[in-house]
Formats: sequence, C-alpha cells, structure tokens
Amino acid sequence: MSPVLNQCLNTSSDATVRASVPAGPDTLRARSMLKFLERTHIRVESLAVLAGLVVIMALFSPTTGSGVRVFLTANNFFNIILATATFGILAIGATFVISAAGIDLSLGSVLGLASVTGAALVVTLEWPWYFAIVGALGAGAAAGAVNGFIVTRGRVPAFIVTLGMLGIARGLALIISSGRGIYGLPDEVLFLGQARPWGVPTPVFILAAVALVSHYILAHTPFGHHTLALGDNESAARATGVNVRRQRMLLYTISGLMAGFAGLIFTARVNTGDPTAGLNYELLAITAAIIGGTNLFGGRGSILGTMIGALIMGVLQNGLNLMAVQAYYQQMAIGAVLIAAVWLDQVRSRGRQSH
Repeated sequence: MSPVLNQCLNTSSDATVRASVPAGPDTLRARSMLKFLERTHIRVESLAVLAGLVVIMALFSPTTGSGVRVFLTANNFFNIILATATFGILAIGATFVISAAGIDLSLGSVLGLASVTGAALVVTLEWPWYFAIVGALGAGAAAGAVNGFIVTRGRVPAFIVTLGMLGIARGLALIISSGRGIYGLPDEVLFLGQARPWGVPTPVFILAAVALVSHYILAHTPFGHHTLALGDNESAARATGVNVRRQRMLLYTISGLMAGFAGLIFTARVNTGDPTAGLNYELLAITAAIIGGTNLFGGRGSILGTMIGALIMGVLQNGLNLMAVQAYYQQMAIGAVLIAAVWLDQVRSRGRQSH
C-alpha cells in the first residue's frame, strides 16, 4: 500500500477515534497547537531543546554584581538576537536550497564577498551610500546565480560547485579589500546594523521581516510548493510541469541573495567590510535549518522552524561564550549538534516509514 494511502487511512482512523472521545477546552487548544506546528513543520522537539538549553545556560552562566544571571539580562538577550540575525538570514537561504534537495556550502564566503563589495563601493570609490546595499545584495545574488547556472546547465554536483565557490568568493573578497578591513561606512548604512528604534536593534526587525516573507513564499505560494515537490521527487515534479532548471537557478540565486543580505547586516553592525566575515557560517546556517525541521535530503522545509534552529545555535554560542569555553571547543560542539540533528532526523523519518 502506498505511503499516501496509508496516511489517509491512518488520518481517517485517528479522526474516528477522536470523534468518539469528548474533548475539553485544554485538549482542543493542544490539538490546535499541534496542527499549527505540523503545518509549519516546526518540531516540538526543537522547541523543547530551545527551552532546555535556555534553562541550562541560565543555570551555568555567571552572575552580575546584583546576583542576576548574566544570561537572563535584557542586554544579553539582544546580543543573542543580534548574533542570530546574521546567520539566521543565511539559514533562510540554506532552507530554500536544502528543501529542494540541494546544498550551498559557499554561504559564509559569499557573505564576506558581499561585505567588502558594499563597503568598497561607498568607502573606497566614494559612491552614494545606497550603493553599499546594491553592491552587497548584487554580489550575493550574482554568486548564487553562478552556482545555480553551473549546477543546472553544467550538471555539476551542487556540493562541488558551492565548495568551489567557497574558495572563489573568499579569494575575491581578499583581492577587493587587499586583505584588510574597509572602515568608515556612512551613517545611513550603519543605521541598518546599529540603530535601535523603540529600543529594539534594527537587525531584529530585518530578520523578522525576511523570515515572515520567506515563510509565506515557501509555505503558501506555487514557488514554495514547487520547491518542496522538487526536493521530494524531481522526476515527479518535472512530470507535473515544474521547470526544474529555472526553479533550481532561482533557489541558488535566492540563497546567494540571502548571503548578500547577511553580509550587509554584518558590515553595518561592525562598521567594517571584512574579507574574513562569515568564516564557517555555512555550518551554522545548515545546522540551524536541519534542527528546525528541514530535511537534508529535500522535500520538507520550514522557515519558522529554521528560526527556532537559529535561536538554538545562538543560545548555544552565547552560553558557551559566557562560560568562557574556548572557540575550538565551540566548533566541536556545533559540529556534534549538526551530526546529531541529521541522525535524529533520519531516525524519525525511518520511524514514519515503518508506520
């Protein structure tokens, strides 16, 4: 019996059982919440991990002079969100590509390329401030488009193409900047990373806006449905009329655009076009997407889930920094989380198939 038919029968059976059992208000609210999480592919496990991690980091963080845990202060909360904003936008790009059974290993390097490109245009060449935005986003989108073109037209595996772009983009960033940071951006650009309208850092608003728009695109538009269908079964998607080449090309371009956006936010935050920016950020982005419920092998993706995954990574990094854990141990922890996330996702998928 096909998995789809099995699901229909199980759903029908579950509905019959639920109909025979009276449900109180608390039960109805719980069911509504579970249905919402299921529709958005947000894992209950991810929410539980985030809550548990917050408790653990709060317990082991140092205290202020007044006895308050540093981790629980409002200032530290904003630090977590600010750090999450950069690789959270990267993770959104990764979610689009991975949902279609692709991979983009160049995200961190493209972020660095976008950072120095935008800064060089307005600082070195002294062009108007808005060219920092145009340059950063354009550099990111161009790198993503090159990835997509080679993957779709050259039929080179995405792993190889984006691994090559990782080196190319980083090298270009170093060439453009002569291996040095580019300082002194205009105030209009710095507003995107350092302003605090209503007391909230600007990157928080930007991340929220990008996440909501991306969620709508992936979950509620034909483009998003085609993306998930492509990741689930490319042959079936092609048979139903999806232009596979164009779809993949657009997905890699979006991924690069998100890397450019992240590079712009990073540059505005630190007031520097940094050629080394985003080093190993692709690991954070991919891990956040997978923890959030995106299937590494395609067919399932959730932008809202990715945001939860990004918060988990942000809380983990922040807590380890507060506990003075050295950077190379943090890299080991992030790598272990990635392996564990993929393994647990596979265990869960096999469990569903067996039922």
